[in-house]
Amino acid sequence: MKLPKNVTIKEVGPRDGLQNEKHQVPTEGKVSWIDSLSVTGLSYIEVSSFVHPKWIPQLADAANVLKQIKREQGLTYAALVPNLKGLDGALEAGVDEVSVFMSASEAHNRSNINKSIDATYPVLEEVVREAKLAGKTVRGYVSTVISCPYEGYIAPEKVRVVSERLFEMGIDELSLGETIGVAVPTQVEQLLENLLPHFDAGSLAMHFHDTRGTALANIVKSLEMGITTFDSALGGLGGCPYAKGASGNVATEDLLYMLHEMGIETGVDLDAVLKSAQLIEKTLCKPLRSRQMEILRGEGKECLS
Repeated sequence: MKLPKNVTIKEVGPRDGLQNEKHQVPTEGKVSWIDSLSVTGLSYIEVSSFVHPKWIPQLADAANVLKQIKREQGLTYAALVPNLKGLDGALEAGVDEVSVFMSASEAHNRSNINKSIDATYPVLEEVVREAKLAGKTVRGYVSTVISCPYEGYIAPEKVRVVSERLFEMGIDELSLGETIGVAVPTQVEQLLENLLPHFDAGSLAMHFHDTRGTALANIVKSLEMGITTFDSALGGLGGCPYAKGASGNVATEDLLYMLHEMGIETGVDLDAVLKSAQLIEKTLCKPLRSRQMEILRGEGKECLS
């Protein structure tokens, strides 16, 4: 098995992980959690989203969170931005990197963004252009790259077309989102075989949800094909508000365990990550679903009262 020596983990828990949580986390709770993540060795944390508060009430305090966190040198603090108004708020709050998003599925794009794919392009072009003028790097997200809750299987060619448009806009990196967590390694292989002749592996990241328990297997397949950047969320938190049945992201601590046992370096301290997971578990007043946290609970080390 041909594997990389190093992998980059991008923590999306504070945004993707919390956006679907019904328990409202206070601003100070988010700040404390992000501060604990900042000292784990992570190089990237997606802090929040500047979408309209009526769509994602949990993240209505994005600006306050960004302004209050203790920033570690060399760590990128990113936020999701849907349009120019959102970009203005993100820039004013001091975001390091801007993330834009859309879907490969027409139906999911309309549900998630309330626009067709064609109508989404000019909006994102404006955001990317202005973010670049402000000196920020830009990350693109494409959702439903394997399957859609409304349309079913998505052909890799559709993903490639959307990806090409985003790179033409000037994004620096593209995260490929397996939004509903139903993919298996053969489908991941088919997708990447279609994309890698057109895009450098170093410019792509994989974003797997774990609805069917296949996220880690899909990551191993991605590693074999040269991908070295992966999104994850502490505790397996997350889910898409516009994809019924989609469960959380692959858990950061489970991913770290697997990578470290495979001899792959991440620069992230698993023990420190577990302490951060215990902190947000206590804040959310519910047990986190990761295997590593289940082991801690089995050892009587859970934080829940």
